[in-house]
Amino acid sequence: MRKLLHTTVALSALLATSMAANAADVGARPSPYAPPPPVYTPPPFTWTGFYVGGNIGGAWRNDNLTDPLLGLNFGSGSNNGVFIGGGQLGYNWQISNFVLGFEWDIDGAANNNNSGTLFFPTLGPVQVTSNNSSWISTLAARFGITNGPWLFYGKAGGGWVGHDDFTITRLTTGASVTASNNRSSGWLVGAGIEWAFAPNWSAKLEYNYLGLDDRTFVVPAGTVPPLFLAGDSFTQSNRNIQMVKVGINYLFNWSGSGYGSGYGYR
Repeated sequence: MRKLLHTTVALSALLATSMAANAADVGARPSPYAPPPPVYTPPPFTWTGFYVGGNIGGAWRNDNLTDPLLGLNFGSGSNNGVFIGGGQLGYNWQISNFVLGFEWDIDGAANNNNSGTLFFPTLGPVQVTSNNSSWISTLAARFGITNGPWLFYGKAGGGWVGHDDFTITRLTTGASVTASNNRSSGWLVGAGIEWAFAPNWSAKLEYNYLGLDDRTFVVPAGTVPPLFLAGDSFTQSNRNIQMVKVGINYLFNWSGSGYGSGYGYR
C-alpha cells in the first residue's frame, strides 16, 4: 500500500512538471495573428497657411469727360483694355469647409494713352488725350467654401490706382489744359475659384471690380486763352475699373506638404 502511494505521488509530480513545461513552451511561441505594420495615410488637404504668387490678366474702364459750365460732352473714353501683371501674397485660415483670410496684390498696367479729336462750333477741333493708371493695388478680405482641393471665394476691400491724367488741346490755337491725379482710391469687390493641383501649388481665376469716385478738375487762373475760362470745370465720371486675372500661388505649410503628413492603419 505504501509503495502504491509513493508511486502515485511520483507520477503526479512528473505530470505537473510536464504540463508546466508545455505551457511555458506554448507561451513563448509567436502569435500567428500579429497586427500589420502602420501604413502612411496623409490627412485631408488644408488651405490654412501663408501663400505668395503671381498673376497676369487685363483691366478696362469707360471714362466720360464733360464740361458742365459750357455744356460740352467730350464723349466716353476708350474701352480698350490694358495688360496687367504682378504678384500677390496672403493668408488662409480653414475652419471645417469654410476659408477666411486676406490678400494684398499689386499689378503694373501697360500704358494706354488714348486720344481723340472732336469738333465744337464755338471752339473748333479739340483733341482729348488720356493717360491711364500705371499701377493698380488692392487689399481685401477673402471668404469662401472649399471642397477638397477646390476653393470658391469672394473678396471685399479697397484699392488704389496710379496716375490718371487727361489733356484737352484746342488745335486751332495750340492752347491746352492738363488735369493730373497721382493717386486714386476706392472700394473693391470680387470673386474667384482656386484649384490646388499639386502639394503646395494652386491656380486661380478671378474677377475684380474697383469702384472709383467721380472727380472734378477746375481750370486754374492764368490759363492761356481762349481755350476755356479760368474757373471752368471738367468732370470725369465712370472711372470704375474691371479686372480679370489668372494666377498661381505657392502655399507655405509647415507639415511639409500641402496635403499634410502622418501615419495610420488602413
